[in-house]
Amino acid sequence: MDGLPQSLTLQTAMQVQRTLGGSIACVGVGLHSGRKTNLVLHPLPAGSGIVFRRTDLNPALGPTDIPARFDHVVDTRLCTVIGHPARPECRVGTIEHLMAALAGFGIDNALVEIDAPEVPILDGSAADFAFLITCAGVVEQHDPITEIEVLRTVRVEQGEAFAELRPNALGFDMALSIDFDAPAIGRQAYSMRLSPEAFRTELADSRTFTMVQEVEAMRAMGLALGGSLDNAIVVDGAKILNPTGLRSPDEFVRHKMLDAVGDLALSGAPLRARFVAHRTGHALNNKLLRALFADDANWRLVVGNAAASPLWQPISVAA
Repeated sequence: MDGLPQSLTLQTAMQVQRTLGGSIACVGVGLHSGRKTNLVLHPLPAGSGIVFRRTDLNPALGPTDIPARFDHVVDTRLCTVIGHPARPECRVGTIEHLMAALAGFGIDNALVEIDAPEVPILDGSAADFAFLITCAGVVEQHDPITEIEVLRTVRVEQGEAFAELRPNALGFDMALSIDFDAPAIGRQAYSMRLSPEAFRTELADSRTFTMVQEVEAMRAMGLALGGSLDNAIVVDGAKILNPTGLRSPDEFVRHKMLDAVGDLALSGAPLRARFVAHRTGHALNNKLLRALFADDANWRLVVGNAAASPLWQPISVAA
């Protein structure tokens, strides 16, 4: 079930930051908790980034805002979870599909208000989040975008899996492959340059997937309580158990790429890079960002086309 704002929507013509045209809400259930969740997206001023706010927690008892950033990731086992280091209960999980939608539409600044510890799964893809953003609208904010240009290749590995970020000054390109024993999936590969149009048409409606035996194991642990054939593809060997089948023959690898878009959106700014990976997941994607920022020689900040300060600056949290 692997899977920006700070956007990864990198087009050379796009020079200014963007936010939502207005607030918009939805209601759904958490994939793992099965808990009903209310989620509201709000615009934020330029320079704010993407911030999650737990509205069910008492702000008098500690922070309720969490910047959507790689160094706030606290768990990657079944999804990507961010948390505030000063308040352990202030966490939000399964953020990758929403983050991918925000990145795909080039949203740099937004507030995500949520009254539960997990983003609703909706249909298991980013399509419903894309619909919400379309309805809210996207507006330019005039302040220039600060991008992260990768200067040298950074690679992380785990067994046969690997993920890399390579220099690529013209935008954000992606190439990803997967390899599963289940005949229904097998080996698949996909490549693309991320843009709003490519995200909408190629990635947004690709759903999360799992094996039937994994569902049974998670249920035994009290997880996947909100999962169903309405919000996940379930595979049993050579069979797809969903009555409606797949949305595309390579929906599996497209969803893995969707997850990667969401995970890499936690870089804190748009990336100028080429992402190449095989069998990657949430943990390896986060490890890749941590490796990138571990050495200042790996990257630089660029405002427009001019080099900016090489120092990493924390994103300020909206008040």
